[in-house]
Amino acid sequence: MSLVKAAWTQLTTFGGFDRETSYLWPRWVVLRGVGLVYVVIFTGMLQEGRALGGPHGLRPIADYCALAEQILPNVFVRILRLPTLFLISSDPLMISALAWGGLAAAIALVLNLWPRLALFACWAILLSFVGVWREFASTLNDPLMLETALLCIPFAPAGLRPGLGAASPPRPITVFMMRWLLIRIMLTAGLVKVFGSDPGWRDFTFMERMYETSPAPTVLAYYAYHLPRAWHVGEILFTFSAELLAPLLALWGGRRGRAIAVVTWTLFQLGIQLTGNFAWLNTAAIALGLLLLDDQMIAAGLRRLRLGGWADRCASLSRPASALPGRRFIVVGALLWLHFGLTIYSPVVVLGGKLVPGLPNPRTEPLQFLFRDFRSANCYSLYVTTSPAHDEVEFAGSNDGGVTWRPYPFRYKPQRQDRMSPFLAPRFGRFEASLQIVLDDGTGGSLIPGIARELLQGNPDVLGLFASNPFPDAPPGVVRMLVCRYTYTDLKTHRDTGRYWNKVYLGEYAPPVTAARQ
Repeated sequence: MSLVKAAWTQLTTFGGFDRETSYLWPRWVVLRGVGLVYVVIFTGMLQEGRALGGPHGLRPIADYCALAEQILPNVFVRILRLPTLFLISSDPLMISALAWGGLAAAIALVLNLWPRLALFACWAILLSFVGVWREFASTLNDPLMLETALLCIPFAPAGLRPGLGAASPPRPITVFMMRWLLIRIMLTAGLVKVFGSDPGWRDFTFMERMYETSPAPTVLAYYAYHLPRAWHVGEILFTFSAELLAPLLALWGGRRGRAIAVVTWTLFQLGIQLTGNFAWLNTAAIALGLLLLDDQMIAAGLRRLRLGGWADRCASLSRPASALPGRRFIVVGALLWLHFGLTIYSPVVVLGGKLVPGLPNPRTEPLQFLFRDFRSANCYSLYVTTSPAHDEVEFAGSNDGGVTWRPYPFRYKPQRQDRMSPFLAPRFGRFEASLQIVLDDGTGGSLIPGIARELLQGNPDVLGLFASNPFPDAPPGVVRMLVCRYTYTDLKTHRDTGRYWNKVYLGEYAPPVTAARQ
């Protein structure tokens, strides 16, 4: 019985229900980190958004919203299935206004100006774009930041310029929900690897494949790929430690367990970010990991570093969470507990449907219908599997009837055999990453030929997605879509030739596009 009581005490302490613990400094740091990620998101949106969803883009937002009005005449159902501000207006001015408004809100969050309003604006604006971007919003990067922003709203301090927020310390339920988000990211990712369908995690071969098939692997991924097999086995064991052991330590290991979990999780996410370029996914995960700290842990760490003055300042400014909710917070607390229930339900339906045949299909489950398109109560099955090979689609044009071909160079993806992707994360090359995704899962049927048609027409917005225009004087007369397979060279070949990649042409994705066939 005493063991159960001790476990319950540790669990309630983890959940933020210990009135002797305060979280002002971790909250301050995490909110700045969330703001910086949103700055990256909206900056990328301003760079690529016009080409992706503008009036002359690849997937015009206005066309999609008009289609939604036709097939979803019921306004309530339309909002549930397409929760976007573009239902009000999809005019180009509206698109620009929302993108710039999102960037302004993100900067305000970084500067700690009216953080709750800034977070709501970030959430609503990102949701508006994600809802209409279709193929360009198919990764977990966006849902992670949508759920994070939504949960951060009640977690953040109140007021226009709250400073550290000592006057409004986080409520215990908000601390619990933020930490619960982190634990879900950890545990679901680990459990799906153990019980999922990819045998690479169980026979310790997954890492070699992941280093080669990532959409934009860095030079560190190339050298990591060539490390001995024992190293890759150790990487997988470390992955399971970060995603299965670390959350258990965080839940029941007290402050020492949470400190070990923070270090393990941070090193794990840094390793992925430096090799895989998975946008802001790992940056956000590192920021969320800091939620396992509290003011007392930070003060103790500063004292160990012999920074007693900073430790005293940290302790003097800290305020424990208020356990008694105010009247206005009762509704918010009820909504947070509802969200907690959805985060239990969603993984059971989504993961259960994948692992156990016969369970409800998440696409047809009625309750999923009510909230899934808001992408704010998610199941994080991260790095569960990877492509069997690194295939890419490339575009090449000709203005001499197909005698010579000039490729359209990507900005970030491997295309030249002597080039690895730059260190891009936490930035996100949304266009290029989406190309590989739609090629791998077979959903690029109209998108990829559509890109070729826009290149044939010399669309300046779409041309801006590439590193340069190989036809600066006039568009080509024909554009091909070539599927290429990339495999790493061995180290000796790289030393002798400078090549990182072996490149094999597999064929054409679709027949070439010419002016007569548009």
